[in-house]
Amino acid sequence: MTPNDQPVVLPAADLVGFITRVFEAAGASNREAHAIADNLVGANLAGHDSHGIVRVPRYLKAAASGQIHFGRSPETLIDGGAFALLDGHFGFGQVLGIDAVRSGVERARDHGVSLIALRHAGHLGRIGHWAELACAEGLTSIHFANVAKSMLVAPFGAAERRISTAPVAIGIPNPDGDDFLLDFATSRVAEGKVLVSLKGGKAPPPGSLIDANGQPTEDAEALYGPTPPGAVPDPRAGPGALVAMGDHKGSGLALACELLAGALTGSGTTGPGEGPYNGMMSIYLDPDRIDDGHGFAGAVGAYVDFVRSARPADPERPVMIPGDPERAARKSRTVNGVPLPRATWDSLTEAARSVGLDAGAIPSPGVS
Repeated sequence: MTPNDQPVVLPAADLVGFITRVFEAAGASNREAHAIADNLVGANLAGHDSHGIVRVPRYLKAAASGQIHFGRSPETLIDGGAFALLDGHFGFGQVLGIDAVRSGVERARDHGVSLIALRHAGHLGRIGHWAELACAEGLTSIHFANVAKSMLVAPFGAAERRISTAPVAIGIPNPDGDDFLLDFATSRVAEGKVLVSLKGGKAPPPGSLIDANGQPTEDAEALYGPTPPGAVPDPRAGPGALVAMGDHKGSGLALACELLAGALTGSGTTGPGEGPYNGMMSIYLDPDRIDDGHGFAGAVGAYVDFVRSARPADPERPVMIPGDPERAARKSRTVNGVPLPRATWDSLTEAARSVGLDAGAIPSPGVS
């Protein structure tokens, strides 16, 4: 590995400041630019590089082409008290998501439960982040999302694309310890993990991609096709597809996400066309309103401890609950910095220059 290929490392605060400046230069307000940057770097801190700053060039391209827009807030189309339908008008998901969660939390406080349907949102980032925000408020939440106009995944038994990565997230607060935070794409891997591979990261796991003939492959170009130098990789351009997780079970869950987050919200199910954008159906519950004295909080903490106490198959790898990997990554990367493949860093600096930032506005990274 040559010095020009070595991964780089930057403190999270430096990355947030840098990405904020990039989006400000592209036309965002300081508040919006910081929300986008904080969300993306937060995904890297949690170990989800697929939903982190590797997406900056794609966001800038989408903003420049008019697919997503700065300065948009969700419009409430239907207000039913405990439920609401919001339209994001293709604004940045990092801002729209905060407003949607805030509405869901407030309504659940009033009614015990709430349902928020959000449509036409720019990329909402790591869906688990919204479950984390609800947990921080003491609320349980369930989130179904789809990505309209982003056919990436072959349904079970198919050799061509029909569905999006269709993520699901569930957050359950644990007042006495670590929250339960389940967050996954219904594809075997998130599209962003293949993008990280294309940008110099590790190869996608075996069995997560198929080629044009429906055969397994580890070649990221099956999803993106050849990408000319300086171009932003397009996951819709390749001849292959991602594979649904869990065979027919994961494929069925993905279809449920398309119908709940896409069809029911009015955002649209995935298919061909210009995009992409997110729809999300979220349910919020206040555990205190359902607890009749049976001790929900104690039951959560006790069961988490019981699960973690199971004898591990590998003594070097303790049993974890959903949310533990993110907590471990966040602890490590907060102290040691955020590692980035060199190709990812180079694409970020190129994106910064494309919006007019000079060399003095770009931080100097360390070497991993």
